[in-house]
Amino acid sequence: MTAGPGLAEHDSPGDATLLVLRGHARRVEGEASWEGRAGEPLVIPPARHGLDAIEDSAVLLTVAKTG
Repeated sequence: MTAGPGLAEHDSPGDATLLVLRGHARRVEGEASWEGRAGEPLVIPPARHGLDAIEDSAVLLTVAKTG
């Protein structure tokens, strides 16, 4: 992801985590936000959320699908 607004608010894909591989990213849920830097995981909530790159970043999304 290049620095700046990334993924607009969207529904959760299921139980998921996002690992910041490089850079600095922010998960936004309503008025609240959580930041992660390289090597840090971010839990993806079962709610609408967005993702921004505070600086150029590489992230790995892991989703556990049921059914």
